[in-house]
Amino acid sequence: MNNILITGSNGYVGTSFMNLYNYNFEKFSLLNQQLEEVKFDNINAVLHCAALVHQKSECPYEKYYEINVEYPVELAKKAKLAGVKQFILISTIAVYGEEKEKLDENTICNPIKPYGKSKLEAEKGLLKLNDDSFIVSIIRAPMIYGKNAPGNIDSLVKLVKKLSIIPLGKIENKRSFISIQNLCFIINEIITHQKSGIFLASDDEAISTSRLIELIAKNLDKKIYLVKIPFFESLLELVKPSIHKRLYGSLEIDNSITKEKLNLKNPYNVEEGIKLMINGE
Repeated sequence: MNNILITGSNGYVGTSFMNLYNYNFEKFSLLNQQLEEVKFDNINAVLHCAALVHQKSECPYEKYYEINVEYPVELAKKAKLAGVKQFILISTIAVYGEEKEKLDENTICNPIKPYGKSKLEAEKGLLKLNDDSFIVSIIRAPMIYGKNAPGNIDSLVKLVKKLSIIPLGKIENKRSFISIQNLCFIINEIITHQKSGIFLASDDEAISTSRLIELIAKNLDKKIYLVKIPFFESLLELVKPSIHKRLYGSLEIDNSITKEKLNLKNPYNVEEGIKLMINGE
């Protein structure tokens, strides 16, 4: 499996994987190229990272469906006809929905938002193509953190850099994330051992928002004071419910089934992953 066609090569996961692993990569851009232009000569596997993710402006579901369902399924069909052996989709825990506080590979999927719905439809379409000659691998990931990663953890890093007193003390929730190094390691294991099926990628330990902020501050060598202000949580829930949910809500992932299937041990724990992120590695 030395020759890999990668989509979304300019995105965070695609770029990181190419930087960390030494395959022969062929790149394909859904934005700038047509599916008819794809060449599968000597390609062993397709790593599909491209996706339309959550949009700030209103975006019709049809657009999510076109990019997140039709493109990967059509790409996989072409790959299978060309004799490619494996297709790996980077999916999301958004396929499980919004309300669950604990989940594993057997948790029932009930996506609420267009992104999660379209990713689940893509998974279903791709898994229909799976057989002895064409391995389909689905990797469901939570929020990814690491050097230059987009998302909420980067916002927390900026907050810690800016403030010395932060009103997010004594939060006792549990949230699972995955470092980009651990995610790329799982992708590589799935390619190396040609494993099919659904895999749930996460760091082994779920941590609280307060603990996450403490780890960020520690690695920034920044002295902070985490305080608990009684009315702050209720005010935030009233004014910004989505932010409140991310900061105070729990979303804990049990990745034991995936680890057993892959005989996997994550190379980094949460503390090491945060250190790598802050150090820019």
